Amino acid sequence: MKKLFTTLSVAFITYAAFAQQDPQFSQYMYNRLFTNPGYAGSNDGICGNLIGRYQWAGFDGAPKTIVLGVDATITKIHGGVGLVVMEDKIGFQNTIAARVAYAYRMNVGSGKLGIGVDVGIISSSMNGNEFVAIQPGDPQIPTGKSSDLVPDLGAGVYYNTDKLYFGVSGAHLLGGKLEFDGKDPFNVARHLYATAGYDYEINPTFSLRPSIFIKSDLASTQLDVNLNLLIKQMVWAGVSYRIDDAVVAMAGAQFGELRFGYAYDFTTSKLGGSNSSGSHELFIGYCYKFNKPGVSSKYRNVRFL
Repeated sequence: MKKLFTTLSVAFITYAAFAQQDPQFSQYMYNRLFTNPGYAGSNDGICGNLIGRYQWAGFDGAPKTIVLGVDATITKIHGGVGLVVMEDKIGFQNTIAARVAYAYRMNVGSGKLGIGVDVGIISSSMNGNEFVAIQPGDPQIPTGKSSDLVPDLGAGVYYNTDKLYFGVSGAHLLGGKLEFDGKDPFNVARHLYATAGYDYEINPTFSLRPSIFIKSDLASTQLDVNLNLLIKQMVWAGVSYRIDDAVVAMAGAQFGELRFGYAYDFTTSKLGGSNSSGSHELFIGYCYKFNKPGVSSKYRNVRFL
């Protein structure tokens, strides 16, 4: 009975989730291109990030998400470009999204402001054969496999200095409707995001990096608050609190241009008292920084031209 209830619960969440929230990530600070195209090119280099998330482990049909983000600075076009590819599977629904982004970047004060836009597609498929219906023969449940595709559009602004960043953005601005097997369509909900972070150096060895992340689909709003402690900018550990949802522990390390991270969500909502054993999230990133104009990282001796 408990397994049946779990399946029904996840099925209900699955059927409604697309219209409510994009996938969430605890290590959002390493996934900024996913929510804000204005971030593209902000690292003065070529960077790539891959995040995999297994949410509410233990549930039948629990959400599994993977997202790849790559961006690069291109001075000839006065900004940066980016690519985001995501796959999100929840129960019987599988969603794949791809977007390309461009951000125009300009000097503002001691930092740079990026004004960006991204365009792409959202492809979602549903397998009605995997649905455990409360009412057998429900006409709104697809029979067999069905899929649909809609265009996608987002925009955002992002400002960063050596110590500070903040940004606001909007996703799925076109709205759109997904139809499965001729059933009533599901609206693709518009989302709003806001994020900010600061790097506070305590001494040459330790620094604190607080950050916040606000997300809303105009029907509900969620807030993440995070604090990471960094040791020589190479190793970090921290904690986040997601209001009415989870407490998150995270840790990571950086080796040259390569960095890794792991986060575990301790569920604080009612889902935590069921079969769920929390959520796991892995992160890997690589960032090659370009030399700033007028600065060379290499010394050339005339004896070795």
